[in-house]
Amino acid sequence: MLIGVLAALAAALCWTLASGLWRALPTSLSAGQLNLLKNLLAASLLLPLVWGRPWPAAPQPLLLLVLSGVLGIACGDSLYFAALRRLGTRRTLTLDAGGPAVTAVAGMVWLAERPAALDWLGLALITAALLLVAMRDQAGGAQTRRQLQGVALALGALLCGSAGALLSRAALRDLAIDPLQSALVRLLAAAVMLLPLLLSLPRAPSGPRPARRRWPLALLATLLGTTAGIALQQTALQRLPGGLAVALLATAPVLAMPVAAWEGDRPGWRGWLAALLALAGVSCVVV
Repeated sequence: MLIGVLAALAAALCWTLASGLWRALPTSLSAGQLNLLKNLLAASLLLPLVWGRPWPAAPQPLLLLVLSGVLGIACGDSLYFAALRRLGTRRTLTLDAGGPAVTAVAGMVWLAERPAALDWLGLALITAALLLVAMRDQAGGAQTRRQLQGVALALGALLCGSAGALLSRAALRDLAIDPLQSALVRLLAAAVMLLPLLLSLPRAPSGPRPARRRWPLALLATLLGTTAGIALQQTALQRLPGGLAVALLATAPVLAMPVAAWEGDRPGWRGWLAALLALAGVSCVVV
């Protein structure tokens, strides 16, 4: 269980850093196109690591992993990238932190998991942190159409990500498979789903090129957020109950506080209070 907890927290850190890098990446690609290239790059990095390993023959859990990749990565990450451009790293990650409550309730319905009372307290504190940030953002000024679009996109990413995590948890519970192998299955499924977007990629760069190379930034963000992040996520989902795993994975908003300052976002005392509430919630869940 300790390995699962550490893997979940490490995945949250990887996603936080990667989110800041993706938002800082200058590109004219759409969110879906960026997601496709990210998945192809991450799958090519993972493939040599699992080459030659035996694969399980059970079709149903593998199908669940494929569906998890389509929902959680193809749909969820595309919506997440679109929200990231409109809301910034901290706000997007904070809205995405609502995943524990969604996954815990869904786990009770479909996986017969029963969180303890302390787990529910932790989930409530994390949800309170989410609401506190949402109220602060609304009180800070008039909501623009771009911000409202970002909130809707982030909530869509939350639902898709929670569904993908639940499907992945159901598959890993009944399937003896390496976390890297399961991550590769999900990435390939997402890449195949998004493959038609290759036809709409720009054939030649238009306009002035950026002063610095972009591929090292994209490579680093992919290594952190997709390759390492998903492998660590799969490890956490394999060793922990779904609600507990996603609650720990949702600590990313706390880790995003330093990134917020880098992006010029000033959380204020409400933002820091939300971070402390989230930390308290995680502590309740881990105990």
